[in-house]
Amino acid sequence: MTARDRVEIAVIGNQRPAVLEALGAEFTLHEVESFDDVAGSLGAAAERIRGGLSSPMIGLSAPMMDALPKLEIVALFGVGLERTDLTYARERGVVVTTTPVLYEDVADTAVVLAMDVSRRITAGDRWVRAGKWGPGGPPASGRRFSGKRAGILGMGRIGRLLAQRLAAFDMTIGYYDPRPAPDVDHRLYSSGVELARESDFLFLCAAGGPGQRDLVDAEMLAALGPEGVFVNIARGWLVDEKALVDAVVTGTIGGAGLDVFADEPNVPQALREADNVVVLPHIASNTFESRHAMDQCMIDNIRSWFATGTAITPVP
Repeated sequence: MTARDRVEIAVIGNQRPAVLEALGAEFTLHEVESFDDVAGSLGAAAERIRGGLSSPMIGLSAPMMDALPKLEIVALFGVGLERTDLTYARERGVVVTTTPVLYEDVADTAVVLAMDVSRRITAGDRWVRAGKWGPGGPPASGRRFSGKRAGILGMGRIGRLLAQRLAAFDMTIGYYDPRPAPDVDHRLYSSGVELARESDFLFLCAAGGPGQRDLVDAEMLAALGPEGVFVNIARGWLVDEKALVDAVVTGTIGGAGLDVFADEPNVPQALREADNVVVLPHIASNTFESRHAMDQCMIDNIRSWFATGTAITPVP
């Protein structure tokens, strides 16, 4: 096959080198420099693009699809769909694929964050590094992690895996989800506020769908209480961040473990400075194993589609 005969792929946003190297050997890749002007970025190639690579934080909008009249498939690096217009994609016949191979690591991170905040692991690390370990005594005491009450907001794939892990710590587990999970034995609460009121740890695992905002607000945080810990490994914009800052600063909640924020990479200064908050740079799925599996999933979806007309992990 000559370069002229190759299928052409639009690269939307930064993509991992392994994906670009593998697909670049088989397809012609075109970088999209402006998400708001895909046609202008690609020039004449826009009329020839049949595939795309993107990420959940950028997604695939209707205007993007309109700029690519021959688009057949887009492979997303991740599992979030909140910025992809699935309805329009179905109307256009564009297949959207994700990389559903990261859930284990995200569930692990939720446990790590909760344990870190409650046992003050990171705070203790800072204490030692600052040279404070000495005659002045130990830092402030943490709280026990095992045997407590865990509330899970969103009983999807990550929520289920998280529940399995928390059960190993002898925790009582409840959940709230607008679509109850009949195959789950844990107690279903009628609202997030009711769940928070009965939880020592509140984990946000909900999917960040289009138009969803502030699933966790001031009322829910107040219900969690001054000894409660809030953990977010979902999406930052699902939380009223101002209310979260206020809850942390005023002691309305006991602490927070956060992997995601409303305006990444901008993290409110109050959260960065709070000793009872652990902040991560959106790395819940960032392990060598998951990243390799995600790379391969994107590669396999594109290869399979243009070889057989079927994708490996299409969104239903």
